[in-house]
Amino acid sequence: MSADLTTTYLGLTLECPLIASSSPLTGKLETLRAIVDHGAGAVVLPSLFEEEVTDGAGASSEALWHAEGQAGEAKAYMATVDHGHLDSYLDLVREARRELDVPVVASLNGTTAGGWTRTAELLQEAGADAIELNVYSVETDPYASGASIEERTLRLVHAVRHAVTVPVAVKLSPYYTAFANVAHRLAEARADGLVLFNRFVQPDVDVSAIEVSPSLELSRPDELRIALRWLAILRGRIDVSLAATGGVHTSQDAVKAILAGADAVMMTSALLQEGIGRMRDVRHGLADWLNANGLTLGEARGRLSQVACGNPRAYERAQYVETIGAANAMR
Repeated sequence: MSADLTTTYLGLTLECPLIASSSPLTGKLETLRAIVDHGAGAVVLPSLFEEEVTDGAGASSEALWHAEGQAGEAKAYMATVDHGHLDSYLDLVREARRELDVPVVASLNGTTAGGWTRTAELLQEAGADAIELNVYSVETDPYASGASIEERTLRLVHAVRHAVTVPVAVKLSPYYTAFANVAHRLAEARADGLVLFNRFVQPDVDVSAIEVSPSLELSRPDELRIALRWLAILRGRIDVSLAATGGVHTSQDAVKAILAGADAVMMTSALLQEGIGRMRDVRHGLADWLNANGLTLGEARGRLSQVACGNPRAYERAQYVETIGAANAMR
């Protein structure tokens, strides 16, 4: 008998913990249908960026995004919106919600609140089952402290959380001085879930043209390790859903994430590289592993988290010291 893969993520019931994360594949209804037909438990639509719905990235727009709580700000925001792009995205939300029998998560990519809360309201009205806040920002201001950046993210989450009633997840990078504290404060701000982790697009240098060139590389399985560490550390310590993303290519990768503590496991690069059918392969492999080990999904989840496993030091500095020592001894 096949294993029961039903799970709960962001308070939503999923028939499978595998989710197709935000990508070009989730931007068309045709491919969304195919992804669901191949076993996805939910889908995350492509990110709607601040820069795409405002009238540019000039000083006036920048000032608007930071004008949080000012009278008339929402009205001013709507005057700057590229309504064509926003309307197309809202149409995709409506169509996906009507056509698919799995939860549809809308994705907002930004770092500040402002009128962004109004966009979240529109996504909820269009039928999104949840909203994923993709907090992506490379901070280049030498006068901006880590604390101020964290506070800005918390204000964003707090504002969106109070603007909508649907669940809100936050997709973060791992590059915080004290990530456990940030995660705890986001839980206190009533985020419903954390998605670990965002991948930064790194520029390259073209030495022939002598210019900086954009470069997008798909994830590799080894990139999952940083998510595994923090999933395991946070599991059982903060009361939010946890999702793994970045580096999930095989059923073994999915099993690792669940053992560490993930409620949901997101995939993109494997689907882009190997085709949408990879979703079904991973789903079947996950079910086979549970059956072979005589475990339910709930029994496997968090089995190797820091609070549950027999070697909690594996997630801390002590294990780092031991690992380096062992490597040196092999020379």
